[in-house]
Amino acid sequence: MIHLEKAQVRDIFTSVSLKYDLLNSLLSLLLDRCWRWRAVRLLRDLPSGPVLDLCAGTLPLAVELVRQAEERTVLAVDFCEGMLRAGRRNLPVDQQQAARIFLACGDSEDIPAPSNAFWGCTVGFGVRNLTDTRQGLAEMHRVLKPGGRLLILELSRPANPLVKPIYYCYLHYMLPRIASLCAGDRQAYEYLASSIASFCEPEELLAMLRETGFTGVARRQLSLGIVSIYIGTK
Repeated sequence: MIHLEKAQVRDIFTSVSLKYDLLNSLLSLLLDRCWRWRAVRLLRDLPSGPVLDLCAGTLPLAVELVRQAEERTVLAVDFCEGMLRAGRRNLPVDQQQAARIFLACGDSEDIPAPSNAFWGCTVGFGVRNLTDTRQGLAEMHRVLKPGGRLLILELSRPANPLVKPIYYCYLHYMLPRIASLCAGDRQAYEYLASSIASFCEPEELLAMLRETGFTGVARRQLSLGIVSIYIGTK
């Protein structure tokens, strides 16, 4: 993996912020929308109330959260101000929905929120960017209410022997080239490919969830294992 300091990672995401949504949709063949919808559906049985969206980026998951529940409010937190600024253009046209999303620039390893504050916590494609994954998970546990639920939506490495070589070819060779042509920033997507390839195995992440206090820990695979939803309850 390309090892970078937080400031360097922040600069990378700032550099691609204005084209981030377009590239995500293009590179995922529009499947990213389906993945977010599936993840947010897993919160539908929780009481109405505040949800924390960490690594919120340009706000696609925050927007999906308020679309699926009329009484839900969302605190969207990201350590890259440039991504949040770019995300303002993605706020819902519906002013009532937009008014239920609150933005904050902050670190997911030191969440700017009180303990026991949220019924739900979501992280969309951001856990692998944390410097200290265990510390981030402990913070997520801290801010959830008892009975609250954590949902981590994350890219993963498919184990299927037929899918695996195709996916790795796409990840390491095609993705950076497409990103370079579209965004003019190959480094950002080389970092993305590296972060996926070197991220901990699913069982390791599930073990960390248990170690930081979560119960009912589970993993759901989507799109032949390219994406996983990790679930835990406080």
